[in-house]
Amino acid sequence: MGTRTSVKPGRIGFTRRAFVAAAAAGAAACSRVGQSTWDGGWVGDAPLRGHRLRDAMALPAPAVQRRCDVIVAGAGIAGLAAARALMQQGVSDIVVFELHDEAGGNSRGHRLAGVPCPLGAHYLPLPGSQAHEVAAWLEEIGLLRQEFGRTVTDERHLCHSPQERLFFEGAWHEGLLPPADPGSHTQAQYLRFAQRVAEAQRELGFALPSQRAGWTPAHAALDARTFAEWLDTERLDDARLRWYLDYACRDDYGAGSDTVSAWAGLHYFASRHGFHPPGSDEGERDAVLTWPEGNAWLVARLAQPLGDRLQGGCVVSRIVAERHGVQIDLWNEREQRVERWRADRAVCALPLFVAARALESPPEVLREAAAVARHAPWLVANLHLDRPLLDRPGAAPSWDNVAYGSSGLGYVDAQHQSLSPVPGATVLTAYRALSVDQRAALLGRPWRDWARVILDDLSTVHPDLPQKLRRIDMARHGHAMSIPVPGLRAHPALQALRDGGVTPRLHWAHADLAGYSVFEEAFTSGDAAGRDAARALRGH
Repeated sequence: MGTRTSVKPGRIGFTRRAFVAAAAAGAAACSRVGQSTWDGGWVGDAPLRGHRLRDAMALPAPAVQRRCDVIVAGAGIAGLAAARALMQQGVSDIVVFELHDEAGGNSRGHRLAGVPCPLGAHYLPLPGSQAHEVAAWLEEIGLLRQEFGRTVTDERHLCHSPQERLFFEGAWHEGLLPPADPGSHTQAQYLRFAQRVAEAQRELGFALPSQRAGWTPAHAALDARTFAEWLDTERLDDARLRWYLDYACRDDYGAGSDTVSAWAGLHYFASRHGFHPPGSDEGERDAVLTWPEGNAWLVARLAQPLGDRLQGGCVVSRIVAERHGVQIDLWNEREQRVERWRADRAVCALPLFVAARALESPPEVLREAAAVARHAPWLVANLHLDRPLLDRPGAAPSWDNVAYGSSGLGYVDAQHQSLSPVPGATVLTAYRALSVDQRAALLGRPWRDWARVILDDLSTVHPDLPQKLRRIDMARHGHAMSIPVPGLRAHPALQALRDGGVTPRLHWAHADLAGYSVFEEAFTSGDAAGRDAARALRGH
């Protein structure tokens, strides 16, 4: 669900004998680790709050009734961007309701042992030419500026080097692409895939947000099959290449190459930095913005201007869009009461499957879109370590630390951006995308079971981690992101919702409308919905 961050401690000499001894100690520590050594638990809001709507719990009559010009339901990135756009257009009589206590959705943050760390997304690539709404906002908050016709980034917020490394065959290697010997089958396959990505960029066109790339029968053909099927057809069968591409899909989409569409698999590379095998002339990956708390840093700057217009702990249970206005009923967790709000307009910035339940008379296109969408569950674990980890041979600790063949997605270090010359206690954030059929287990299994899953994965690379662990806080995202399965991006129902005009006085905004979840899609969708609502309110 985003980037990784890592402290840059000095390299520690580590012989094979020392490593074997450390591994044995680590294994023994694993067997001894108990509540006396480390503690933990679930953090973030309880999933049962959102299940009020799913389970259709009976609510009492509204205790209060209030009114405003525009309601925004949902304070993820799309909802916050919609609220910002409304206020920019002079519409200040708004209220934003959010299920969680804090705004941000998948971009919320946390603090562990006094260290800020993410609960979800934790980076933002520098926006491309098509994401001009995002670029304009980044200029507004000082991350970008114009100098002599060039866009300059505030380097304090760029990810510090080293950026990425991969643990492969007993050592760390720079970058996330598994190494390939010159002239090998793997290198030839890397070059072949790079050519296919370049051809797709040149002949079809890809962009972020994806709506600005156009849509042709060739795009639809890619969207109709899985990425794995397309790779098979292209005779791209190298094990190292296929692992990397599967990792990229799991990292950005929450599902592997055998689940996401070929359009999504190519879009991952063609809409941004392309695919550059080792030794190519194109250079390194694009720079990214990152913070110890991840994208919660961005959320804070979107939410701050709203003040008390932003109300957390509110479960929207019923939305009625009528000819002359919108009525919304909600459960206010803090006040322990039902509230009824009326507005001239509303922006629905909820996941589509939630909107389909909340809307009293959902249009057929919303029902269809919610039915075809699949959402990936995610587990995000923050681990407080009381001292630095011993490192293995090879590349130095990096922003993004991933193990080849792991079922997890690696980890980030919350202290990476601090540039502290002396390594010390820190917080690692580990990510794991789960299969859809693991959602019930994510909710039902004890936190210690999932903690052991995380520790078992990380200990294969860092056997000394268990004895240095003091606490592990974990966040569950039952429906973290829409998976771009074949047929979703081109589905007529999704297109109808993107085009608007489906429901009177209700404007749609969410990354679900793009069929996958990234910041640029959510922000642009919210910005457009907010501006549309403002124009409609003025009667334009």
